[in-house]
Amino acid sequence: MMRSIVAVGLGVWLALSAWAEPLYFGVVPQQSAIRTATLWGPLVSHLAAETGLEIQLKTSRDIPTFEQELAKGAFHFAYMNPYHFTVFNENPGYQAMAHRDGQGIRGVIVVAKDSDITELGQLDGGVVAFPAPAAFAATLITGAELTAAGVTFIPRYTLSHDSVYRAVSAGLMPAGGGIGRTLAAVDADSRSLLRVLHTTAAYTPHAIAAAPQVDPEVIGRVQRAVTELVDREVLDPLKINAFVAAEDADWNDVRALDLKAIATP
Repeated sequence: MMRSIVAVGLGVWLALSAWAEPLYFGVVPQQSAIRTATLWGPLVSHLAAETGLEIQLKTSRDIPTFEQELAKGAFHFAYMNPYHFTVFNENPGYQAMAHRDGQGIRGVIVVAKDSDITELGQLDGGVVAFPAPAAFAATLITGAELTAAGVTFIPRYTLSHDSVYRAVSAGLMPAGGGIGRTLAAVDADSRSLLRVLHTTAAYTPHAIAAAPQVDPEVIGRVQRAVTELVDREVLDPLKINAFVAAEDADWNDVRALDLKAIATP
């Protein structure tokens, strides 16, 4: 019995010692790099403290750059949108660990608070701002629902959710796509200048996933630290109540949309 315990302990030590180099945690850049670091830095620091691993936040300049880094497996762990997960689960093979607890992700279309736009049809033939071509709820789902409503539009990509909100609130764009979580996370003054015109159907939310090269023992430690996280000072700024354990099949609702026909990273 003692020999088995020693063997298991040695196996765990070998798995963890194999990661002498930093483990990089990537986050889809829905906000600027500075804002992303401010919001997600405490969570990554918490994971490092709880697991005893050297985990570092690695930001990306914009969503297309983030997609390129995912394709190369540059992040050991990453918080990615549902569409990204279905793509990068196939190749290079990211594995689901967790997603936000509670209701699914919904896209929103926002307009300026004082805009005379009150229905989707008024956007027909106009410009609509989006964060990036493959942003799941903010671009793909809002765009699909506009198309389903018979609305034609010209997309303009601003590189982040916050940029969409700023462009719309400043009157530079008549409307823009985002998600409820990032809209709730913008400062109150900016949010007060916006109005939600449309909310989409709900889907399985963003994934926290691990790259295929990460040892299962390391994945297990990080997954436990994520799903056991209850520190409100870490979670509340992210507008996330809690994380729950997830598996790859949880995103079958997104796979069923066949979004590759709409956009590819």
